[in-house]
Amino acid sequence: MRSRVVVRLLILALICSAGIGSAAAEELLLSGATMGTTYHVKVAAAVSGKEISSLQARIDRRLEQLNQSMSTYRVDSEISRFNRLKSIDTNFKISDDFLTVMLAGDAVYRLTDGAWDGTVSPLVDLWGFGPAGRTDKVPSRQAITEAMRKVGFDQIEISAKGYLRKHRPEVMIDLASIAKGYGVDQIAELLETSGFKNYLVEIGGEVYASGRREDGRYWRVGINKPVKTAAPDAVYAALDLQNQAMATSGDYRNFEEIGGRAYSHIIDPHSGYPVTHAVVSSSVVAPNCTLADGLATALMVMGPEKGIGLLNRLDGVEGLVIVRKPDGSLENHWSNGFSPNPG
Repeated sequence: MRSRVVVRLLILALICSAGIGSAAAEELLLSGATMGTTYHVKVAAAVSGKEISSLQARIDRRLEQLNQSMSTYRVDSEISRFNRLKSIDTNFKISDDFLTVMLAGDAVYRLTDGAWDGTVSPLVDLWGFGPAGRTDKVPSRQAITEAMRKVGFDQIEISAKGYLRKHRPEVMIDLASIAKGYGVDQIAELLETSGFKNYLVEIGGEVYASGRREDGRYWRVGINKPVKTAAPDAVYAALDLQNQAMATSGDYRNFEEIGGRAYSHIIDPHSGYPVTHAVVSSSVVAPNCTLADGLATALMVMGPEKGIGLLNRLDGVEGLVIVRKPDGSLENHWSNGFSPNPG
């Protein structure tokens, strides 16, 4: 699901950030660029200028490590070197970060019966949603069949000893639909080990909230209105988070028109074709952001019935799937424990 559009969560608690220039500030905001997007970290605590500089440096250093491990845009990253490997007899040694995300991806792949698949890039490219650019014709069945031979997360052996092995030499990995969630979790862990208990971490719209804001209220996040013409800050629904992660995936700004028909950029790994249901957005709340990120992508493929059915079977996981009806109106499908407030 490399080509998915990540719907930016509206981090309402970040709008009125406190100053960060002195120890008197009770809410600290740090931000920067990473993973082809931006990050924001807000901490409800009094922090000195020296501590701020140290924390910023450690956050940037940790995110740089993750980029060097799993960025497909870096030719020397671990994932890029693995993707260039053509041998099925090589045990490719990987870092703990890469291994952890691969194991998490494998769990989501199996949990969703393959709706999440980190090897789907060949199909995404074939349909004109990848780096190669747009296409002016529907791919042939033969071309789709050929691309599907290169797809399958189960075509990669993941060893707990810290290596990967390909079962098919042409299989490649793209973890964009789960790595940002892992990045959020890692920065949350960094903050915890630094002694912070009340904070909000956001990378590219994926978020984890711990404790409470400085004013004692829960951290509040919003889901962008899933309409192509909506303003970037238009809130569709909002909810409070405490010691929870939330991720959102959407399909209302990215589609391809071929032969007068619009095709979704969300590709079903089982069929090789774009999904035909009318899901425009899916949001998942979970104990960690890695899981929330992967599931939010999978729900775009699974559709509302199967997707919400899965969430209702998972402890501590809730979600919202938004469907566009034929008349253009939006219809909500949410799990048993999910109750957002109107934006």
